[in-house]
Amino acid sequence: MGLRPALKGAIVTEIPRETRVLDAVVSLVDSLLDDFDVVELLTELAEHCAQLLDVASAGLLLADPRHQLHLMAATSEKTHDLELFQLQADQGPCLDCYASGQPISVSDVQTEAERWPRFVVAATDAGFASVHAVPMRAAGTVLGALGLFGTGVGELNDADQLLAQTLAHIACVAILQEHAPTPETVLPRLQTALSSRVVVEQAKGFLRHSLGVSVEEAFALLRRYARVPPLI
Repeated sequence: MGLRPALKGAIVTEIPRETRVLDAVVSLVDSLLDDFDVVELLTELAEHCAQLLDVASAGLLLADPRHQLHLMAATSEKTHDLELFQLQADQGPCLDCYASGQPISVSDVQTEAERWPRFVVAATDAGFASVHAVPMRAAGTVLGALGLFGTGVGELNDADQLLAQTLAHIACVAILQEHAPTPETVLPRLQTALSSRVVVEQAKGFLRHSLGVSVEEAFALLRRYARVPPLI
């Protein structure tokens, strides 16, 4: 028997934002209670940021023991490239956020041309008009920064700022969740997370070259393969 066609003029009810936020948090916390891959979880977290907040995309930078930032997750290739550009140019909201340990919100990136001249040009060329950054902190240590990028001019409202900080806290827990974080345990776990990312980047590059696909497609293939249960 075939499927019954939808009723003409039926109203499709959109899931309330509060429900979607709770679903995202529960999903992330469930992952923390199970055996999880930190790079995969941070990527999922960045995707939730782009879906739930009033931004177009998100990226996550993590610091190593020498306080050098590294890209851990990005929701689009443009965001990936812009986050890397910040690191190469040594200027931008995520770097300032990491250095100060304070959130940064810029409703119109053009107003910061004097502060971040090279970054503003790169962000504008990538199609971003507003930028925000939220610090990742644990045990008095700033671990990195969550970058949020909008295609339109505008500030994050209080609810979005709170949610962004909550998701940044979950990212910290994902890295440090085995025990209560202390200054002695923070840096080794950061190094483990960064080493995992190096392996993922190498695999992405291999697939991109071997299969002739984009970086995003290569990462999607890796993630799908990682989710396949092992044969017993």
